[in-house]
Amino acid sequence: MDSPARVAGTVRPGGRTARVRAAVLQATQDELVEHGFHGLTMDQVAIRAGVGKTTLYRRWGSPAGLVTDLMVELAEQSSPHADTGSIEGDLRANALAVAEALNDGRLGATFQAMIAAATCDEQAAAALRAFYLRRIEEWAGVVELAVGRGELPPGTDAMEVIRAVSAPLYYRLVVTREPVTPEDAERSVRRALAAAKAGAFVP
Repeated sequence: MDSPARVAGTVRPGGRTARVRAAVLQATQDELVEHGFHGLTMDQVAIRAGVGKTTLYRRWGSPAGLVTDLMVELAEQSSPHADTGSIEGDLRANALAVAEALNDGRLGATFQAMIAAATCDEQAAAALRAFYLRRIEEWAGVVELAVGRGELPPGTDAMEVIRAVSAPLYYRLVVTREPVTPEDAERSVRRALAAAKAGAFVP
């Protein structure tokens, strides 16, 4: 089975092909924000992007193929992890970046649409997993550095620490539908960091 990064339409092209891909992905995100995954149609994306519907079917195959490529693109556009010199500062930067993304009208709506899509479409679920795995792996590096500095116990599961920071923020967005504030981000960091220092993330 192809990985999400190699699904039709996801190989990074150049020239006119790159412009078509950019227009299609922007149109896909616009449609997701306005209508959600279940309202995403190839016809509307083609119209909004100004391309032929046959192009969409040939290169992306389905709405799920479109959102898969969109998640690949969003992952590639994401900022690298912070390096503040302390694990507290790095985790705070992570939490605030997540909160900012979730509160962004466009990105937040995109993530909500993708999470909804992942519950009923395996290709969308695979794209979402790949997106978050890439981001978690990127930020896990700050935990590994902290272990090396002696700030966290040896053997700390770096990826689980990063998950523990962001999970409460996504819970507020998706489950309880509450605002995600900087204070929520700070609270999440304090709790995850206290647990990590206590060895809760050492297998």
